[in-house]
Amino acid sequence: MTVLRTFRGGVHPPDHKDQTAGKAIERVALPARVFIPLAQHLGVPCEPVVKVGDEVAEGQLIGDAKAAVSSPVHASIPGIVAAIEEHPHPAAPFPVRAIVIERRNDVAPLAWDGRADWSARSPRDLLAAIRAAGVVGLGGAAFPTHIKLAPPPPAKVDTLIVNGVECEPYLTSDHRLMLERPLEVVEGIRIMLRVLDLRQAYIGIEANKPDAIEVMQRHAADPALWGGASVQVVPLKVKYPQGAEKQLIGAITGRAVPSGGLPFQIGVVVQNVGTAVAICDAVVRGKPLIERVVTVAGSVVKEPRNLAVRIGTPFSQVLECAGGLVATDQPLKVIMGGPMMGLAQHTLAVPVVKGTSGILVLEERQVPKALPCVKCGSCVDICPMGLMPNRLAYFSSRGDFAECEVHHVRDCIECGACTYVCFSRLPIVHLVKYAKASLVKPKKT
Repeated sequence: MTVLRTFRGGVHPPDHKDQTAGKAIERVALPARVFIPLAQHLGVPCEPVVKVGDEVAEGQLIGDAKAAVSSPVHASIPGIVAAIEEHPHPAAPFPVRAIVIERRNDVAPLAWDGRADWSARSPRDLLAAIRAAGVVGLGGAAFPTHIKLAPPPPAKVDTLIVNGVECEPYLTSDHRLMLERPLEVVEGIRIMLRVLDLRQAYIGIEANKPDAIEVMQRHAADPALWGGASVQVVPLKVKYPQGAEKQLIGAITGRAVPSGGLPFQIGVVVQNVGTAVAICDAVVRGKPLIERVVTVAGSVVKEPRNLAVRIGTPFSQVLECAGGLVATDQPLKVIMGGPMMGLAQHTLAVPVVKGTSGILVLEERQVPKALPCVKCGSCVDICPMGLMPNRLAYFSSRGDFAECEVHHVRDCIECGACTYVCFSRLPIVHLVKYAKASLVKPKKT
């Protein structure tokens, strides 16, 4: 019997993946209007390089920044720039400047079926192509990929890990990509190995995706694809948050990222399966990141699906493509991402952005009033970072943020496992976020 690798702690919430795991990716029709935020990535927001009234082609650059940590944005449909204005953003608590494009109906969408030979291109050139295409991490963090693939000296990276875990409940977009576009996943990995000058990669996949494991193992075992590189598929125990970067690294390599450190400091770079496909599209097809696969699911979604959606499409239109919502008398909660770490939305006018892995609509259940901590220790037992969430919540609630720092609050990955198991229904993650935000506030002079 094979012992599946995993990490310390964690939980196993109902995954609800049966709603969409068997649903092939469907490409939806181009929307009539898109709202493309100029901030869709960690780092400096873009500035528009077009103006109102300009005609733009599909895939054309419309926003960029000179800062190193940034990522350009592109027109996801052919059309006319109708406005550059503040618009609700699914990952920001305030409106963000966005470029509004109205589609030209007389222009057909591009096929993006080119096939460029990149074998003679230098790592620097490949990195430039990845940046120019606006590729960011599609697992949710949206960190600019060209930065992550260029670890600063004196770092010596020896291992690439490709994250196909997708441990959040409901989400299955990465699962479907591995089944439907495995060769693009492979080519994206090959490009990353070239850029990083590596000969070793691992593909981590949870054991609840046996079909994806079989497909990727078959391709990993084909020497014709890899040019001598060693690529291994690692089945992992089904447990949340198995796909978190530090937990994935520990499960596969046994290495631990130091407190306050980053993976490249222990010789590892981690990239998502969807990011690998986006890299392939950018380098091989010349296609910028103008669409992504979004899982649309939840208890009140009529026809849960995996949809290839253009960046900037309003959530309301995406939900229409999934049949709309089942009538209910209960209040609804709309979440971008998964139910554990996703972000609740206050309007369906927010657009799909590069980090939108899922759109969930659930019946909102009333949360019981929080009770005093009973010191059961459940949150400590399951914390994947080995922290004491109960103490962090206590000190944060008292405003004692210095003590939160002593207890390593900055190491919390905000996975929500502690809140999930809390008998007293304490808002532990909320209190952790409050403490972190308070620690970075500028001091009054």
